[in-house]
Amino acid sequence: MVKKVKLSIKKKIIIVSGKRKTSIAKAAIQEGNGRVTINKRPIETFNHFQALALKEPLVIAKETIGDKLNSVNIDVIVSSGGSESQVEASRLSIARALVAWFKEASLKTAFLKYDRMLLVADTRRKESRKPNDSKARAARQKSYR
Repeated sequence: MVKKVKLSIKKKIIIVSGKRKTSIAKAAIQEGNGRVTINKRPIETFNHFQALALKEPLVIAKETIGDKLNSVNIDVIVSSGGSESQVEASRLSIARALVAWFKEASLKTAFLKYDRMLLVADTRRKESRKPNDSKARAARQKSYR
């Protein structure tokens, strides 16, 4: 009896995450033809300012590493948070994915020189609400008369 063995060629995939407020973005980068999608939507379908923010790491990478950028596909899945924090989390994960894939120091320094927030997450979170109070900081007004 002969056993049939299926040989599957595994593709190299690197998964990187980025956070902003409560948004979490996970970018999967693999060999491809230069396609970038966020939640299965191409970047071009986002509104103009969001598309510009999402394209920033790609433009900087294009200047630094050239046409190598067209050899990878980046798929980003973002969940929770508002639309702007989702864009910033996606931007962070795209930049981190490019640095992890190409492993070039010049790319990392270009990102850091342009905007440190492309590689370093913003750790600020919403402050928790205090008990018997209306907001995180503002105390209740008291009346003396």
